[in-house]
Amino acid sequence: MTALGTNDTKPASYSYPFADLADERTRDWPLVESPWNVPLLLALYLLMVRYGPKWSTRYKPLQLRVPMFLHSLAMVFLNAHICIELLTASRALNYSFKCQPCRVSYNPNEIRIAAAFWWFYISKILEFADTAFFILRHKWTQLSFLHVYHHSTMFVFCWILIKWIPTGSIYVPTIINSFVHVIMYSYYALSVLGPRVQKFLWWKRYLTGLQLLQFTILLLWASQMVIQSCEFGTWISLIGAAYMVPFLFMFGKFYVQKYKVSTVAKKAT
Repeated sequence: MTALGTNDTKPASYSYPFADLADERTRDWPLVESPWNVPLLLALYLLMVRYGPKWSTRYKPLQLRVPMFLHSLAMVFLNAHICIELLTASRALNYSFKCQPCRVSYNPNEIRIAAAFWWFYISKILEFADTAFFILRHKWTQLSFLHVYHHSTMFVFCWILIKWIPTGSIYVPTIINSFVHVIMYSYYALSVLGPRVQKFLWWKRYLTGLQLLQFTILLLWASQMVIQSCEFGTWISLIGAAYMVPFLFMFGKFYVQKYKVSTVAKKAT
């Protein structure tokens, strides 16, 4: 990564739309500089989704308790680090919750925010392992369109942001999402420890409720940024607000089908 406190940059090595507008602080960082990283990793992910199940069905489903526990634990610590870094650095900079423009500044706390978001971007690549675990364990119902859409689009969206707008108002959804992922991966880590622990995980349904709350808050937050023409970027705020809508619909549909319908069915028996 670019050394802190310096603004020495080299000319872009790749030619693609808006390359000259890339943020000079992060455009040379690992897995950010080349535009080919995104389509390559995304293609590998989608190929795994397409052909992984066909290959996996030839073998017995794996348990993978140790790898899943270690992965989940690592994601808990990584997301906690991201959340804490963004909270402390944004407070030190007196960032606004409603609207914080992205300024090219080499203030150490600005670089901390950019670095935390870079780790957030990397975490979206590490989350591809969730899909691999589903495939290897033959959890076909969990390998849904919602799951694949969420993982693939978040990865692309995060690359765009770390490339062009790595600081400013982006800290708000990143903090919220990282906090949700700390709770979510804590649940995943506990769930692989066996029946003795699983009986205490009655709060699983509330994870989906927390995600729905997250999307609602972010939709309202992004909408108010569009309304007030926040200098962070009306276009990205509008895309962000629109991006929340299908998640609200799909997660809401999942919640109703899994919990509301099952509750009604239990009462009927």
